[in-house]
Amino acid sequence: MTTTPDATTPDATIADARERIDALDDRIIGLIQERMAVSAVVQQTRIASGGRRVHLAREMEILGRYRDALGKPGTPLAMTLLELCRGRI
Repeated sequence: MTTTPDATTPDATIADARERIDALDDRIIGLIQERMAVSAVVQQTRIASGGRRVHLAREMEILGRYRDALGKPGTPLAMTLLELCRGRI
């Protein structure tokens, strides 16, 4: 009686999960780059119309949204995202 090895070994499961993580990371990076481009349009438009580059009330909304969705770690994640999109204040 010959048995075939289970295709779902721990190593195979880990390798598959890592491939999915890599694909998700690629999508996340692409979305962040897209967000950066859209943020640049907002900033340029705001400055051209006499406004400030940064809208602090809006940033507070974003921080709250990430915190509410992801808990305490959401705040530094949102801060990093904001810094990537608008630069350091």
